[in-house]
Amino acid sequence: MRYVIVDLEATCWMGRPIPERMEIIEIGAVLLASKRGPIQKEFSSLVRPIKRPTLSAFCMGLTGIQQHEIDEAEDFAEVFPSFLKWIGPEPYRLCSWSVFDLCQFKTDCARHGFSLPEGFLNHLNLKREFARLNGIHPCGPKRAMALCELSPEGRSHRALDDARNMTRIALKSILPRIPT
Repeated sequence: MRYVIVDLEATCWMGRPIPERMEIIEIGAVLLASKRGPIQKEFSSLVRPIKRPTLSAFCMGLTGIQQHEIDEAEDFAEVFPSFLKWIGPEPYRLCSWSVFDLCQFKTDCARHGFSLPEGFLNHLNLKREFARLNGIHPCGPKRAMALCELSPEGRSHRALDDARNMTRIALKSILPRIPT
């Protein structure tokens, strides 16, 4: 079984998020050959939102993604098929830190008329598994990295950097400990 560790960044504003308004603006992913690795390849792409194409100052500050970068990006209808092609044929298991990423994929797929791929339905919530396996309350990736004695690399809230850090946590303390 191959594992796709994915992280998304989405449009956001100060205050409580409204999921229906949010759109994916970046996909970052790491593909593992098995639950023990190795890393086979990485994916990174910005995504231009279509409903609300102007990023908020809050969103740009949080992610570091600038408006001109988004204006030059392809939209979800172009990026998502490229992402699926990059993953390759099933079987694979989609993994992310919480259910946010899966829910956002569902929202954007529906918005653009795509069916959610079957491999996404066997989603592994790394946050929940990390908490269960370590007998702790669910925590963020920064705390999980500290508990694993790992130092974060890259910029927080950049999809590929976050996917890489989640992969390090998953390989060290999650995937080898779960049944296939």
